[in-house]
Amino acid sequence: MPLTFTSADDFKWSVRKIAVIGPGIVGMPMAALLAGARIREGSDQPAKVVVLQRNSKTSGWKVPAINAGRSVIGGVEPSLDRIVEESVREGILSASHEYEAASDADMVLVCVQTDKKGFGPDYGPMFEALEGLTLALKRKPASNIPIIVFESTLAPSSMATLMKAHFAKHGLVEGRDILLGNSPNRVMPGRLVERVAAADKLVAGLHPLTPKLIQRIYARIVTKGNLHPTNSMTAEVVKTLENAYRDVRIAFAAEIVRYCDQNDIDFYATRDAVNRSLAQTDAASADATAVPSGGVLVPTVGVGGHCLPKDGILLWWRKIESGADTSKSLILESRKMNDDSPRQTVLLAERTIGELKGRRVALLGTAYRFDSEDTRNSPTLSLAKLLLERGNEITIHDPYVKPDDQNLERFGLTPYFTNDLKKAVDTADVLVFCTGHGVYKTGLGGILDQAPKATAIIDGANLYHRGDLKGAPVKYVGIGRATKAPTAEFLRFVEQSFRAMERGTANELQSLIGFLNERYADSEFNRVSLDTVRRLAGTCVTGCQIAQTGDVGAAPRFQGFATHLAQCAAG
Repeated sequence: MPLTFTSADDFKWSVRKIAVIGPGIVGMPMAALLAGARIREGSDQPAKVVVLQRNSKTSGWKVPAINAGRSVIGGVEPSLDRIVEESVREGILSASHEYEAASDADMVLVCVQTDKKGFGPDYGPMFEALEGLTLALKRKPASNIPIIVFESTLAPSSMATLMKAHFAKHGLVEGRDILLGNSPNRVMPGRLVERVAAADKLVAGLHPLTPKLIQRIYARIVTKGNLHPTNSMTAEVVKTLENAYRDVRIAFAAEIVRYCDQNDIDFYATRDAVNRSLAQTDAASADATAVPSGGVLVPTVGVGGHCLPKDGILLWWRKIESGADTSKSLILESRKMNDDSPRQTVLLAERTIGELKGRRVALLGTAYRFDSEDTRNSPTLSLAKLLLERGNEITIHDPYVKPDDQNLERFGLTPYFTNDLKKAVDTADVLVFCTGHGVYKTGLGGILDQAPKATAIIDGANLYHRGDLKGAPVKYVGIGRATKAPTAEFLRFVEQSFRAMERGTANELQSLIGFLNERYADSEFNRVSLDTVRRLAGTCVTGCQIAQTGDVGAAPRFQGFATHLAQCAAG
């Protein structure tokens, strides 16, 4: 019989066990913090937390590692190792290969990676995990109504259609046998514990009761941020939008920096001036380890990570599926532009230091983000392949990435990789800094000492300034590090182009929301509101200010140049 009440106080809930499926960069910190919080809900004993990981060739090792008290996340992750060790030692946290361990769970967090396949979501690993979970939950205690929370990024409408249908197929009916919710993560490698605790977080569900119950538990670990209850499709839209709009803003920055570099205009002076005018400033121009959150973002060798390369496509999925015209989509066009960034880096290098063919190139930084080991969609891998195709000899270095990294292997780049910095740069003629690792920032002198043949540095990570290389026997070329101050006319053009882009994005978002509501909102509770999306997206710590909708007008021009994104917005 479906649940008829909506008050969390009326729902007699005892949380004795929490299962977390997938100990990756989302699941590991969530499991650790839930265990570390010693959650008591309807019980005198703290809830046990069990991490589930299938016994695969690449990830099966995580179960014994966790049970030995070790975090399975590499790179620099403050506090995570300590919390895991303490929670395992006290018997609160454990790990298993068997989904049966979740059969009596009161709450299940699904933290399985999702991806895209073409122009739609790839939920293969997700449904493999859900198959094991549903078989286990069919043996749950009769009185249990477990809450299943998807921390994974989902394409809008997935909760109401695919996920709900999967459980129903196994006789687990939403609102009767289980409650389905989602709370898309906002974590960031290198700051996992900090971001879970301090970042605002959405808590959502298909049933009005579900967000309230998730909020009751998550309030124990989100101690410095705010929790925002909403419906599932709104949460799906907000999560994919945050990354899609970030991708758009990076593409906009890439268009501006390419013009600046070709015309000897200081991009960072341009960026800071325009962002001040937009009232969207940050510290990222001067600090490679500061997270860019301003209006105009920071262009680098390219856009990597798991989220940005796919989330715009997930946001558009249902409308693409319907056969809609995508030719003027700022979101989808930005994806193409950002994918071209590694090639543009090569072009910048060759304009300034000459032909690269035949020169030995060391690529420094393989992870997509500073102080991380995460190589998913890393632009360094694309740049390496591009240089190999051009006939270059290359080496690839990273202090955190493991030599058996699966993405290095997938790209066929394992033979070129080393953790040994001296080996990477010893015979290199050109050093390309692809990732802003702190050890690169502080260790430039030592790097140059170990690279006696180096004649040029290509700074693709905003690590250095020309003054840092003063007196060094190498030529410095940095993305965006041209020398001439921008004119007032150019600054007006960039700001006007940004305004066109942001309004065009809002118009595109409004159209997508209208489509989703018409096709997939089955009740007033589950409808998506543009104003609500704008408000919730604005809580993202990395900046997601969605403009008001309206007419864009003609694309601004400067000496014959108009950005492609402003033209898409005007179109």
